[in-house]
Amino acid sequence: MAQEKFGAFNQVYVWELPVRLLHWMNVVCIFVLVVTGFLIADPPVLQSSREAAFQYGFGRVRFVHFAAAYIFVFSFLGRMYWGFVGNQFVRWRNFLPLTPRKWREAWKIICLDVFMICKLPVESIASNALAAMIYSLVFLVMLFQIVSGFALYAAMSPGWFPRLFAWITPLFGGESGLRQWHHLASWFFIIFIMGHVYLSFYHDYLEGRGTISSMVGGWKFIERPGNGGTRRT
Repeated sequence: MAQEKFGAFNQVYVWELPVRLLHWMNVVCIFVLVVTGFLIADPPVLQSSREAAFQYGFGRVRFVHFAAAYIFVFSFLGRMYWGFVGNQFVRWRNFLPLTPRKWREAWKIICLDVFMICKLPVESIASNALAAMIYSLVFLVMLFQIVSGFALYAAMSPGWFPRLFAWITPLFGGESGLRQWHHLASWFFIIFIMGHVYLSFYHDYLEGRGTISSMVGGWKFIERPGNGGTRRT
């Protein structure tokens, strides 16, 4: 674990460069996919005097959606791979509640964030136990969006890759049912992002560890033993 001394804190290198790049790539892809997805689901009425043959606005929206989907797949696969070869903070064992300590910490975070009856400190250096569990669910929803999205795309695509997922559509009663689930999962991302951004700033303020800046530079600040520090209780 890379550490550097920094005043009353140890500076710990938590998020490696590939993790940070993939994180922000996912942010951009999800934003583009959600916006274009809602436009596809409920196209706006655009009145124009130009001939329809010379307009391709909605086609461009669909192209951006499909292009972002392919980038999202590679970003997702990259993050899956880095969960096996990355440092101790991003490996998959950290995302599963495999020990009683993880469950105790998750309950403490619920008490801190929701009921506001618990106090700091929280022991985790990277993602706390509750956040890690939620991220596991996020990865599953990401996988569902990829599979369901390409299953819907298979009906209109001549490419071999989307056709690999064509068997998914009958499991949901046809395209209409699958489209509803695909659309519903988009709302999951919207709700998750709002909570994720709020809680990141909230814990950055409470803990003073550089939660926000760590996803840019990779470093977090951990109090040295014996220092009172400035944690708020």
